[in-house]
Amino acid sequence: MKNNVRVERAIHRMTQAQLAERIGVSRQTINAIESGKYVPSTVLALKMSIVFNKPVNELFTLDDED
Repeated sequence: MKNNVRVERAIHRMTQAQLAERIGVSRQTINAIESGKYVPSTVLALKMSIVFNKPVNELFTLDDED
């Protein structure tokens, strides 16, 4: 799975810690999501879509191998 979380965070001038606080996770979780080491739950993906005002499918896309 690919994601645009880092890009959206930069557009909104938000740190990993700020995003983590807004959606109720640790900064390490945001780091793991951005680096592709962790696939967020549906709830976390929806919370990020609200924060960035973007549909989930604009934040996360499937790879060919998914």
